[in-house]
Amino acid sequence: MKVLLAEDSKTNQILIRAYIEEAGHEIVIVKNGQEAVEQFSHERPDLMLMDIIMPVKDGIEAAQEIRLLCEQDNDWVPIIFLSAMTESKDIVRAIDAGGDDYLTKPVEAVVLNAKLRAMQRIADMRQQLQQANRELLRMTVRDGLTGIANRRHFDEVISREVKRAIRTHSSVSLVMCDIDSFKPYNDNYGHQSGDDCLKYVARTMARVSKRPGDLVARYGGEEFGLILPETDITGAQAIAENVRSAVDELNLSHAYSLVTDHVTISAGVATISPNKGDDVAVIVKQLIKTADKGLYQAKDQGRNQVAVVS
Repeated sequence: MKVLLAEDSKTNQILIRAYIEEAGHEIVIVKNGQEAVEQFSHERPDLMLMDIIMPVKDGIEAAQEIRLLCEQDNDWVPIIFLSAMTESKDIVRAIDAGGDDYLTKPVEAVVLNAKLRAMQRIADMRQQLQQANRELLRMTVRDGLTGIANRRHFDEVISREVKRAIRTHSSVSLVMCDIDSFKPYNDNYGHQSGDDCLKYVARTMARVSKRPGDLVARYGGEEFGLILPETDITGAQAIAENVRSAVDELNLSHAYSLVTDHVTISAGVATISPNKGDDVAVIVKQLIKTADKGLYQAKDQGRNQVAVVS
C-alpha cells in the first residue's frame, strides 16, 4: 500500500516513516498542504495521512481540494488526519472537510498499525471494485461475438470525433464494410461457421487498422464501421483498401459467393470536414449515409472493392 504523509515536523516524519515501513508499506512524505495536493495527483496513494496545522496550506484546505480531485476522477482515497487537538469540534471539522478518521499526536505505533491494516483491507476492496468496473465497462462497449467495439460505442465515438473535428478544424473519415454474399455463407455452412467468419473478418480489420484513435466496430449483422479521425479521403481510401486486401488474403472458403471462391468484403469511404456551428447529429447522419452510398456502389460494381463518395 502506498501512503502519502503530509507532516511539517521532521521528528514526526521520521517516526511515522519508521512505523509505516516496518509494517511493509511504501511512504511518500511532503511538508505542507500544497505539496500534499500536488503529490496526490502525481502519486495516487492508497492512503493519506494528513497533519492539520501546516504552512502554506493547512490539512483542512488540502483535504477539501483532494476530495474535489477524487470527485473529478470518480475515485475515493481514505484520509486520516493527525493532530494534537483533541476537542470534539476539531474532530468534527476534520471529518466534515473530507477526513475518514482522526489520530491524535503523538501517534502510537500499535494504533497506527491497526489503522493501516484496516486501510489495507479497504485498498484491496477498492482495487477489486475498480477491476470489476473496468470489466463492466469493457463489456458495455464490446460486441459479444467479435470482441471489437459494438454499435453503441460506435455511435458514441463518431459523435465525439465529429465534435473534435469541428473544434480542431480537421477531417474525419468513415469506412463502412460489408461481407459479400454472407447470407448464402450462413445458409450453407451453418450459423456457427457464420459466427466464425464474422470473428475472422473483425479481427483482421482490427489488426490492419491499428493507428491510435481509429475505431473498428460491428455496426450490425455482417456490416462493420471504421472511424478514422484526422484522416483525409486519400488516407481513408488507402486504409479501406488495406482492410479489403487483408480479408481477401485470409482465403476463407466460400463456394457460394457471387464474387469468387472465398470470403471478401466491399467498402464505402466518406470524409467530412465540418465547420463551427454545424449540427453534430446532422453531420454524423450525413457521414454515415455517404459512406453507405459508397458501400452500395462497391456492391453494384461487382463487390470485393472500395468505392469513394465525395
